[in-house]
Amino acid sequence: MLSVYAYSQEYINECRLKVDIQLKTYENLITTAKKQAGNSNVELKSAIESFEPNFFNNMVLVVDNYFNNRSRNLEKKDGNPLNEVRMLCDSIKENNCILIPNKTIIYDHSKSVLKYQIGDEIKLRKEDFVLLSKEFFAEIESKFMSK
Repeated sequence: MLSVYAYSQEYINECRLKVDIQLKTYENLITTAKKQAGNSNVELKSAIESFEPNFFNNMVLVVDNYFNNRSRNLEKKDGNPLNEVRMLCDSIKENNCILIPNKTIIYDHSKSVLKYQIGDEIKLRKEDFVLLSKEFFAEIESKFMSK
């Protein structure tokens, strides 16, 4: 497929809305489960702790896929949030959720959104994903929004 150089604001908004719906669905599921089981339920807490990083790691794949064919030239290779998501996705898919370097990206963990270092296990929590997706969408709008 050819590289995409621009996305409409409408498309970006639709993708952001889909992400927001997933976040609300997750929050409703957790809230309902806690109400039914009681907040002190150890088994529920363990299940949530296990489910949360799997869900949000997969949500990174989803967000990236909405803009999968974005132009690498416009994305740049300077370690921006688009690069960070690309690296996270490659690592989740190809390296069992352990962050691997991308030879085409200049990655500095201290300047990244989530501060993962090469070799770290990727285990996103809700707060991590919210922050990352916010920065990702801002970068998409900055570099790819059609005018």
